[in-house]
Amino acid sequence: MTLQSPQEIGADLFASIKELSGKLIERWRRRDRLSQRGLGKAVGRTERWIRELEGGAGTASLEDHIRCAHALRRTASHLFIFLFAVEQKMAIPHELLLQDDLWELERDIIDLVSRHQAVAAARLASRGGTALRPA
Repeated sequence: MTLQSPQEIGADLFASIKELSGKLIERWRRRDRLSQRGLGKAVGRTERWIRELEGGAGTASLEDHIRCAHALRRTASHLFIFLFAVEQKMAIPHELLLQDDLWELERDIIDLVSRHQAVAAARLASRGGTALRPA
């Protein structure tokens, strides 16, 4: 098994993530019939700050985007699941971004990673190596 290096993530990629994230947050907020002021109050920010976040501008951090998603009953994966695709240089399925409930997908991904890790640990142990143990 060989380790592969992740692609370098530049500022332009983070700007794109924030822009898409802001658009998704705006769509969810409007669909939930929540005002910018209401969302701002829920996350301890101003209406203007929410307007800037939704526009992809401003000083909002990725953590702020996650906080807004949670206030709108969405998970972080709604905002960042496409990072997997970007780093793997794969097309982003548009339908994935339109889904409102990704809890099951998140669980499936975590389960898949856990099974993959268990197989890798068993393979290493069968070769006489030491498997990593959780701290």
